[in-house]
Amino acid sequence: MTAYVGIDVSKKKLDVGFYSDKLGKNGQRKKKTKVFKNDRQAFSQLESWLKQQTQHKAQNIAIGIEATGIYHEALIYTLHEQGFKLFIANPGRAKKYFESLGVTHKTDKSDSLLLARFTEDKAHKGDITWWEPESPEARHLKLLLRRLNALQKDVLRERNRLEACANTDTSPRVVKSIEDMIAVLNEEIKALLKEIDDHIDGHPQLKKNRELLESIDGVGPTVSRELTSLFSVKRFSSAKEAAAYLGLIPRLQESGSHKGMTRLSKIGPSAIRALLYLPAVVASRCNPDIAYQKQRLLAQGKTKMQALGAAMRKLVQICFGVIKHQEEYRPQTSLSV
Repeated sequence: MTAYVGIDVSKKKLDVGFYSDKLGKNGQRKKKTKVFKNDRQAFSQLESWLKQQTQHKAQNIAIGIEATGIYHEALIYTLHEQGFKLFIANPGRAKKYFESLGVTHKTDKSDSLLLARFTEDKAHKGDITWWEPESPEARHLKLLLRRLNALQKDVLRERNRLEACANTDTSPRVVKSIEDMIAVLNEEIKALLKEIDDHIDGHPQLKKNRELLESIDGVGPTVSRELTSLFSVKRFSSAKEAAAYLGLIPRLQESGSHKGMTRLSKIGPSAIRALLYLPAVVASRCNPDIAYQKQRLLAQGKTKMQALGAAMRKLVQICFGVIKHQEEYRPQTSLSV
């Protein structure tokens, strides 16, 4: 017997809900809900409450959580260590499920109960993948890259401020402060990049995956660094799933003046998607498979942007393939480009 629980996660609180096995006067299962703080001290309180309310051991409690930025991460690692079964719901699929039930008024409390129901339905259909944490080295790489991305954004902001100074009556002291900050940030980025590369080189599987990715025409150090981390953290079942996660699956536009055209869904991590743009442009010229695809799509009347979106998708699918099969990239077409 398994109890199914839903947790709606926000920055400061956790809305927890599940349906009891006991029936109410209306003949329906009773609802149980409670709010906890989203901090490590409250996690032990959550564990005790779930066991007490469900009358189940941790291994017989399945918890559905909708991924919300980074605010669910500390929670899922703690719950996994405590022995709970975890399902990280895809926000898009969860939304469609809620819509299929005719839900119009949503609150954090109702979302937790819907997540519990969503998790139970998927488990009963056998259409569920229980979450398992990545290896310690993959998690460390993910955190290093997250810090690197934050620093790179800080540099961009400071450079924008410096550029604005050129068009305003700005004190020389302010200009020097900005320039000094950029220099400090660049030094830290340089040191962090070395640490990231050393970390990858120090773990055989990470190192091999990066070498496999860089065997692909169009994939350079920056993209290989990011995708080495992505494929070590996410366990995609197919190339299509990987492309969908990154928002590279075409979506038909059903309204407006461009009705009938397809655009990228752009669901998922925009930072990685942005990194793939220039490599896809390069791959459209130097990668035989992607160049052939581009020529074919343009001949069919597709726009250059649609062909570029397809190139980004194809590039990710090739990346997935070399990682899955642990073999270097070999072009499937001998077309001269």
